[in-house]
Amino acid sequence: MLRTRFTQAFGIDHPIVMGGMQWVGRAPLVAAVANAGALGFLTALTQSSPEDLAREIGRVRDLTDKPFGVNLTILPTMRPPPYQEYRRAIIESGVTIVETAGHRPQEHVDDLKAAGVRVIHKCTAVRHALVAERMGVDAISIDGFECAGHPGEDDIPGLVLIPAAADKLKIPMIASGGFADGRGLLAALALGADGINMGTRFLATRECAIHENVKQKILASDERDTNLIFRKLKNTARVGRNPVSDEVVAILSRPDATFEDVAHLVAGQRGRAVMEQGDLTAGLYWAGQAQGLIHDIPSVGELVTRIVGEARSLLEGRLAGLFGAASGVAS
Repeated sequence: MLRTRFTQAFGIDHPIVMGGMQWVGRAPLVAAVANAGALGFLTALTQSSPEDLAREIGRVRDLTDKPFGVNLTILPTMRPPPYQEYRRAIIESGVTIVETAGHRPQEHVDDLKAAGVRVIHKCTAVRHALVAERMGVDAISIDGFECAGHPGEDDIPGLVLIPAAADKLKIPMIASGGFADGRGLLAALALGADGINMGTRFLATRECAIHENVKQKILASDERDTNLIFRKLKNTARVGRNPVSDEVVAILSRPDATFEDVAHLVAGQRGRAVMEQGDLTAGLYWAGQAQGLIHDIPSVGELVTRIVGEARSLLEGRLAGLFGAASGVAS
């Protein structure tokens, strides 16, 4: 057990979070994360309707009695989902932790907080984190440039973003982007975070119900094997590198290119085909630079135990030895 402000506030054993991931955050994986003592999030919009979400919440409860949450992401889409209905399904199902992400979450935060739900808001900049703090959220998850998904437009890596945010925030903060092992966890805590969020690392676990081809692609990739798409559209996203993401980058590099030129390539159902059918040329898949730190496919329980153990061993071993050696030289 590794205790921080975050673990105490959210009732978990270890300061490790699996944030919401489209087509990935389903009951078996979320329950496995919870049973390992970490905090996992169902992804609301992976479910085709609010009613399906309520049933999926029930499936998690059948598999664990430990805390878990639901992610609700508000982003521009070709067909906006009924956010209010999903939010109502979350509240009526008795979920007590929600991760919000995306634009203008005030309405959702107000409604969730009125229902007694603790809210973690995911953002990509210190200024956005401070706005969310003023909204009344209970914690911040802040994404560095290394992350999969949407890293924002500032291109600030975690080594700077995390302490910059820690200097200004009063509420607990989770660091996201580039984390996959105990070294990252210990570094994040040293930089002022209260825990870490991992996405790509949890993809390569036995309980993650994505196709084996995707897991093997992550293992075979290194930290360079991602693409930043939608840069010129000011909606930057980091995805795994494959022929489709290469094509999206090439098309959008043309001076007159618009979103409509790539819409057929980036449709969500094509990404679902990658994850569920294993066709790595069917569409986009999310992956961060942490790919370069992933070399096996353990169970979730093994992974969480390993990460906490690595952090503890580093703190009590190598780092303690370095400080001891420094003291010896000084004397």
